[in-house]
Amino acid sequence: MSFFPGNDPVAGDAFACDAIENLIIPRTSDIGGFAVRRALPTRQRRLVGPFIFFDRMGPAILKAGEALDVKPHPHIGLSTVTYLFDGEIKHRDSLGTELVIRPGDINLMTAGRGIVHSERTPENLRGHPLSMSGLQTWLALPDHMEEIAPAFAHTAKEDMPLIDIKGASGRVVIGEFEGLTSPVSAFTDTLYVDLSLEPGVKFPFSADHEERAIYILSGSLDVAGDIFAADQLLVFRPGDDITLQAGSNGCHIMIFGGAALNQRRYIWWNFVSSSKERIEQAKQEWRTGRFDIVPGDEEEFVPLPEG
Repeated sequence: MSFFPGNDPVAGDAFACDAIENLIIPRTSDIGGFAVRRALPTRQRRLVGPFIFFDRMGPAILKAGEALDVKPHPHIGLSTVTYLFDGEIKHRDSLGTELVIRPGDINLMTAGRGIVHSERTPENLRGHPLSMSGLQTWLALPDHMEEIAPAFAHTAKEDMPLIDIKGASGRVVIGEFEGLTSPVSAFTDTLYVDLSLEPGVKFPFSADHEERAIYILSGSLDVAGDIFAADQLLVFRPGDDITLQAGSNGCHIMIFGGAALNQRRYIWWNFVSSSKERIEQAKQEWRTGRFDIVPGDEEEFVPLPEG
């Protein structure tokens, strides 16, 4: 999904809550009937912790005869995180990995010095209507780890700790939250939490992590009297403990963030690096076929964009 040419998000309307640093309204791209909302990066906000890219995929229905076919494409300098609420995606990569990700599971693919992968509708689901909903995010790697060896890790939803507090439910996808720790390994302090709140329920959101944000997936969220709707991204000021309150119809949110990176990151297409020169090198390597191939998916690829 990272290849989608999404539009830049825009700044939201003014708000009263002092705890919120940025309100971002993703712009929606319609890619063959598949809606993609890009929340990061923006001109106002490049990163939240290590998160440098945040795409909301769907919800959408792929008609019979349609399929998700993201051809092999490269990455450097980041970890991609794929997390689904509905649907299935078959992942293949240049390490030889081949598996299907299902709702609640997490795929964490670390590109490091370079990896190639494809994401497609599994063969057994083709020819039938298919619902699809999820998130794809990128984690920029720490300065000293941008060129590590590529790796892939899959974690099933059964292995993630569940949040079950009166009126609040979900799971800790990455990091530590409310005394729970995910088994998913990250390279720096990272927070990624799937949380649902019943109507009117209040939930404390501590300032344990340096940078924090919330993407509202559905419903509405009250923060200090301001009401925020679905498909809005709230970036919070550091150091402020706040209380979240679900609106009258409840809400489903993703909480994310972590430690800020030490250096600026450049992003071009599927490449992330602290060095513009390294990105130019990656462009040339993909243009001249020097990345590894994806076993079982060798016939197609996404060409390097012009410009």
